[in-house]
Amino acid sequence: MFDPSSAAASPLGRCMPWLAAVLDEIDYGLVLLDADARVVHLNQAARVELGDAYPLRQHGSEIRARRTQDEPALADALAAAQRGLRRMLALGNAPRRANVAVVPLAGPSGAGGATLLMLGKREVCETLSVQGFAHCHRLTGAETRVLIELCRGTPPGEIASGLGVAVSTVRTQIGNVRLKTGAASIHALVRQVAVLPPLVSVLRHAAGAVQGRPS
Repeated sequence: MFDPSSAAASPLGRCMPWLAAVLDEIDYGLVLLDADARVVHLNQAARVELGDAYPLRQHGSEIRARRTQDEPALADALAAAQRGLRRMLALGNAPRRANVAVVPLAGPSGAGGATLLMLGKREVCETLSVQGFAHCHRLTGAETRVLIELCRGTPPGEIASGLGVAVSTVRTQIGNVRLKTGAASIHALVRQVAVLPPLVSVLRHAAGAVQGRPS
């Protein structure tokens, strides 16, 4: 069973608890490795992702690929990071395929420092952020449900079918949402939501805390 250290128990959490708390509010999984590719810190999103059949996993103090065939690419990217080179990896199989950015963090001499693994988001528009956006713009419950579906790429006709209402009703609600948010089009509306700052659910924190407990 996946058994990561909690944020408080990690070196970063012990030395800089406020920074660890800030990283936990970021909705991208972040894994910080030292110069020897040992895990220094995993933020909350990373702990949740790595505990859910993600193409990467924590093995002791190391991060490894779940698939043997992904190991050479991961090792090569980590070695490249020590030379100051950034890499983008595509790991795993559909539907669990994931993109991971491997980012070098140079040490005092300009090389051989830490490495940051940035895990891709699962959703373009995170539901809690959409709900916060809807509340900010005083959208109704029905308008919020329509907005969430638009952000998932659902066409108006399918939204109407799923909600059991007429397409004309959904189109009226879309018009209301655009009016309230000042969006010139559905594309512009979705883009507004896609660039929102993340709101991480307290339930996600609770889930991560449970996963972090020793089995």
